[in-house]
Order: sequence, then C-alpha cells, then structure tokens
Amino acid sequence: MHGACALKVARRRRRRRGRGEEAALARPIMPTVSVGRDRLFRALQQFYTQEQFEELCFDFGIELDDVTTEKAIIRKEKHLAEESDENEEEIYKIEVPANRYDLLCLEGLARALRVFTGKEEVPTFRISDMQNKCMHMMHVKAETALIRPFVVCAILRGITFDQERYDSFIDLQDRLHQNLCRKRTLVAIGTHDLDTIEGPFTYEALSPSEIKFVPLKQVKEFTAQELIEFYKSDVKLKKFLHIIECSPVFPVIYDSKRCVLSLPPIINGAHSAISLDTKNVFIECTATDLTKAKIVLNTLVTMFSEYCENKFEVEPVQVISADGKSNICPDLSVRDLDVSVPYISHCIGVNLDTKQVVDLLSRMQVHAKEIVSKAGERLIHVSVPPTRSDILHPCDVMEDVAIAYGFNNIPKTVPKCLTQGKQQALNHFSDLIRVEVAMAGFTEVLTWVLCSHEENFAMVNRTDDGKTAVVIDNPRTSEFEVVRTSLLPGIMKTMGHNKDQPRPVKLFELSDVITLDSNNDVGAVNHRHLAALYCNVNSGFEVIHGLVDRVMEVAGIHSMEVGKNPSYTIKPSQKPEFFPGRQANIIVMGSCIGTFGIIHPHVLQCFDIPDPCSVLELDIEPIFIAG
Repeated sequence: MHGACALKVARRRRRRRGRGEEAALARPIMPTVSVGRDRLFRALQQFYTQEQFEELCFDFGIELDDVTTEKAIIRKEKHLAEESDENEEEIYKIEVPANRYDLLCLEGLARALRVFTGKEEVPTFRISDMQNKCMHMMHVKAETALIRPFVVCAILRGITFDQERYDSFIDLQDRLHQNLCRKRTLVAIGTHDLDTIEGPFTYEALSPSEIKFVPLKQVKEFTAQELIEFYKSDVKLKKFLHIIECSPVFPVIYDSKRCVLSLPPIINGAHSAISLDTKNVFIECTATDLTKAKIVLNTLVTMFSEYCENKFEVEPVQVISADGKSNICPDLSVRDLDVSVPYISHCIGVNLDTKQVVDLLSRMQVHAKEIVSKAGERLIHVSVPPTRSDILHPCDVMEDVAIAYGFNNIPKTVPKCLTQGKQQALNHFSDLIRVEVAMAGFTEVLTWVLCSHEENFAMVNRTDDGKTAVVIDNPRTSEFEVVRTSLLPGIMKTMGHNKDQPRPVKLFELSDVITLDSNNDVGAVNHRHLAALYCNVNSGFEVIHGLVDRVMEVAGIHSMEVGKNPSYTIKPSQKPEFFPGRQANIIVMGSCIGTFGIIHPHVLQCFDIPDPCSVLELDIEPIFIAG
C-alpha cells in the first residue's frame, strides 16, 4: 500500500484504540482547526452525535482531536479552576492533513464533507468576465527584487460578511501564515476594503524613512523605521520584524493616491481595513516564493467566494512586472493528470472499474472521466481543481480513491513476500562500543549536528579549506552555520557548560559527522565517530590512552607488538588542536583513523575550560570493517 495511505490507516487505528499508552506513540504533528459545533452542523445540513461525527471524520481522513468550549480554553490559558456551563457552545478541534490547505477553515471543511456525503456537487470556480470592464492593475517596481520580489492579487466582489464569516476569514489568514507561509517568511497576506482605495496599485521597495502611514488599529502616523521599534514590544507582530528589519529597503504597496495599503509582511494600513460592512475585498499576497503565493491566494478566494454575489466567481487583477510582462491572477484553471486504473487498483488492493473510480474521486472534489490511451490502456483523466494543490502525482489520486472507498472496506491479505527487519550492523557495533565506554566510567552526551563556523574551525585551532564542511545556506542563527566535521567542538562545548561539575569529568559521544564528498550522489558523506574527554586537575593522558587500548581490544584489533592481524599502532602527530608532543595518531592496517592527546591551552581558553583535558576522536567504521 502507498506510504501515505498506510500512515492514515495507522493513525486511524490508533484513534480506535483510544488515547492509551499505545496511542501516545510519536506521530506527525497536523494542523488543528477549531470550529463551533453548532455552526459546523448547520453548514453540513445535518446534526450528528459526537460518535457519528467521529466516524464521518474517520471515513474522510481527518480526526476529531478534542471537544471543548471557548470558556474552557480561556480558563486553561489562565490556569483557572474548571467550571461547567451547559449553555456553552462546544468547540470541535479537528486535525487535518498538513497539505490540505482547503480544510483550514470551516467553509472548506464543511464543503468537503458535504461533497463527500453527496449533499453537494463539486463546485466550479471561475474568473469574472472582464471584457467590458476595467481590470484593476498592480505595477511591480524593480527594487522589490531586493527584498520580496513577487505579488499576486484578486478581488472578491459583492461579498457578504457576518461576524462568524468575518472571524473565519481572519482565522484562515492566520492559519495560512503559520502553515504554508512559514510565519510570513515565504508569503504575507494583505486584505483591504476596495471601496476605500483607488487603483492602479504599485508594489515598491523604499527606504524605511520614506514610508509613512497610519497602521492598523492605530491613529498616529509612523515611519516604517519607527514602526519596527514600536512593534518590538508587540507580542504578535515582533515575531515577524526580523524578516525585513535589516534590509536597506522595505516592501510597501500604494494605491493611485499614494495611500499605503500595507507594509508586508508586518502590518496593513488603517485606511483600507476591512469590516463587517465591506462588500468588495482586495487581496494581495507578497512573497519570496511565487508558487506558494499562488496557492495561498487560490485558497483564500476559493474558500470565501461562496459568499460573493456571484457564487464561486473571482475578479482578476493584472500584475505588471518591472520588465513589462503582464500576468492575470488568480489562476483558477484545473490541472490535468492521467492515471492508470490498474495502477489505482493494484496500490489499493481492490479491483475497481472505471465508473467506480470516477464516482469515488467526485466525492473528494475531483472531476474525472474515462479515456483510452493510444496503446489501448484504460486511463482516468483527472481535472485537479485549484483547491487541491496537494495532488501532484498519480499516487495522490490513488490515495483519494482509497479514502473515498473506505480503508475499513479494503480486504486484509497476507503479504506475498516475507521480510525480517533487524538493526544495521554498524548501529549494533556502535551500541556495543557505547556499552564498553560507559563501563569505563564515561558519561554519554548528545550534541547538535549543526554548529557555528567558528566552533568547527577557529575555536579548535583548525583552518577551513573550503572543501570539508557542509555549509548551511541562509542559516536562521549563527550557532547553526555548518554541519560538524568533528565531534570535538560539541564535546568541548559540553565540558565548558559543565565546568563546575566535580572532577574528574569523563564524557563521550558516538555519533555521525559529515564531510563533503563529490563522489557521493548527495555531495556529502557520513562518518561514525567516537569522541571521549577526560578533564581533571591533571591531564589524564594515560586514561584516554587506556580507553583507546580497551576499544581496540573489544573490537578484535590487536596491538602491532602481538604480531596478529588486524592490528593497530600509535605514532606521533602534529594536530593543531592538541598540545605539541602530547598527541598521537591511531593507525589501523596502515591508515590513520583518529587522534588522541592533551588539548591545546588556546582551545581550552576558547571554550572557557579552566582545567587540562585529554581527548580521543576516532572513526569507528574502519575498526568495524577490520574487526
């Protein structure tokens, strides 16, 4: 069975078992949508008991995660005593798949369930006919390429809001910002009352001192630079300031009268704020990722165009880029995909005919019809709607068919092949080494695989040749700039943070390091290393030397003096991280696999360690192969 299907089956089976210990096993974190039970059931055109609704969710591939009330949520946040009130409306917290952005609001969720249960036909979304009308335009300036190069727009004309619809509209934007938009770093959404602004609009990038406007929920005018300082104390907005605050230019959207619509991705202008009385909504999405911006815009307009005067109709906007190229958005066209019926039947494990597949896909809001290829193969021609950005491959179509068919309806079969899983040999060997080192009195530590460039090189007296370390592109923090090429920085940093512990301190780590390798298909390769540290008022070189001998002994590697193969010996080394004359290389079958010695005083100073340390680091893979 396809992996996504198997995951859903396992998740639902855990749900059936309850919330006991077995159900508490680690599983993917999915978005949770909170909706009022009564409003949801009105939208579904049917009342369900909790058990019935859980069954419906199970059949559709989502999960009723929790049942609570608004007051209970507030009491929990404020750590107040539990109280019960029969008049409180129940809130359903529903867990949905992370890639089903169309289920992040009540409108999309209810529509999907209505179609699934046969209460509604699959909707067809369309763009307004603008032949005899003046289309709004958005002009993009060249400077936006420096900060946030893309923008897409649309208009919801003749929309009718009430308080519940308005709240849902705002909530969907927040959920998209947290999910697909990656906390506004990839996409930022701005919604405006079209009747308060005038096109054509311009998307520009200006110096912060040149941008002045009254932000949302404020009455005072600010420059963009003043806004950055002002919002540093705002609990919600301060999380987004880092996206643009260090840039020499800030993105900004103006209307034809130079009225600021928004300062993406931070705040909209107060002048164009939407309200319950808004009838025409102008939506703009600025982005660093054009594909995700289009998905976000399509999700917003397809979910809420059902409240427009012309249902499921969206007014387009012409976006004119700096090079003069024009683009009409949103793009609500369907994507075509041909899928083999035998492929679907084989993956699910059920023989389905073409009509069954077409009917099942229609329950998942996907238009489909039968076609025959030139080779005579039966195919399903699938028209993927703009709401289903998660359908990218025939396996996604197959998964939808399996969901609509019902996982519980798929017959259980005995696998045709027998496989037996076991621990990888290197991992088993690693565990045996861990036990031996631990029995020698060392405590195991686990450090980050990412570290700063300075820690990986300068702080351990090493130079970067540019051909060793995997460098992280655009790191979020200076502490995670490169992938470690050695366990030494991590174990030294751990010692530095625990320098007040009673002496002696004996630490070890057995983990992977990563180095560049052009011969590998991914450009890098993992090596399994063992590092051990001894810290005391004296260096303890003999302790580390003894650990080397013990590791070799249990691995079946003989000292060269014994005269047996495989064998090892030690030879003087000149590594800059160790004290000169107090270090040695470990040679196994003619190859150097590691080094041990007394740490150089400069390295101790860099990690703020007051006492001398002796350290061992070796690659255990050659030992594993030789032994």
